[in-house]
Amino acid sequence: MIALLMFAAVCCAAPVADAIGAYVALKTGVSDDGGIAEGGSAADIPARMLTAYKKAVPQVGQYVPKCQGMRWQILAGIAKVESNHAIGHAIAANGDITPRIYGVLLNGSGAGGNTTAAADTDGGKWDGTAQGERAVGPFQFLPSTWESVGKDGNGDKVADPHNADDAALGAAVYLCGNGRDLTQSSQLKAAILQYNHSSEYVADVMGWIDQYTAAAKDPDLKNVTGTVRTVIEAALAQRGVPYSWGGGGTNGPSYGICCSPSGKSGTKIKGFDCSGLTQYAYARAGITLPRVAAAQAGAGQRIPAGLGPSVLKPGDLVFFATAPGRDSTIYHVGIYLGSGQMVNAPRPGTVVRLDAVSTMSGYAGGARLL
Repeated sequence: MIALLMFAAVCCAAPVADAIGAYVALKTGVSDDGGIAEGGSAADIPARMLTAYKKAVPQVGQYVPKCQGMRWQILAGIAKVESNHAIGHAIAANGDITPRIYGVLLNGSGAGGNTTAAADTDGGKWDGTAQGERAVGPFQFLPSTWESVGKDGNGDKVADPHNADDAALGAAVYLCGNGRDLTQSSQLKAAILQYNHSSEYVADVMGWIDQYTAAAKDPDLKNVTGTVRTVIEAALAQRGVPYSWGGGGTNGPSYGICCSPSGKSGTKIKGFDCSGLTQYAYARAGITLPRVAAAQAGAGQRIPAGLGPSVLKPGDLVFFATAPGRDSTIYHVGIYLGSGQMVNAPRPGTVVRLDAVSTMSGYAGGARLL
């Protein structure tokens, strides 16, 4: 009962069932130990990995001249699903990753989901075992595949799948095939399907590519004026401020409380949770909002979820619920920017950032106060 009351008192704890979650991109110059990218492009990507993805894009033309449309977001989508960007591993200045990342041994045992044995091809050189094959590195190449697509991305004259630069370039070469046009959705999906022959895998990677792409764009505010612009600019100015469970309000960021449903405390973090951010931004325009997301849904003109997010206008509150249609289950709120984007304080361990509306699960409509 106490846990339920605490959940109702704050907001923004994303449901466990959220498939893509809230690990998406932002535009901020902040850098911290949580893996926020330098230069401000993707919140969940370690800076050195992001550098490898971006570095591989111009390099791939040396090996597949006819390839079109390779983008760092494509490589990031693959690496997110394959290794979560090697988070938890050390990434040296030259791109070497330690400890090495190994997949399950493909011996047909059924462990880890493998049902087909794959004979050893590298004598354990890359996968550390001569007893069979296992995928390696941040892009999870089989040694046999690496043998054909592996490239030297960092200039040390060694093509190593355990090196971020080499692995990213090898992945780009593999996805490009004989010269795909990756600006075409059908060809991009075909490339991802080649990487892993699973429609579920393709959907997962495409979801991440879309998220990284949407959040890497600055919002277009040229036609946004008056109080709407005041609210949006106030929210955007908080990009990079840490998420704090129970933190923030009309006066700005503040220390939060303990504890979120996942056990995260905001007591030592000065920042915002989702409804604290919206409360602050609207206060700059002289509008007082209730403190929690579910209560904020009752402010202004309610926009039903059934109309879809396309009817939202810049400055609208946008809600997410565990049971859309029942406002009492609303768990999250953001501020809509236009073009499918919102300013968002997603969850513990992140920062205020730009996200696609589709980042969060359970779209529950919006509210228009401006």
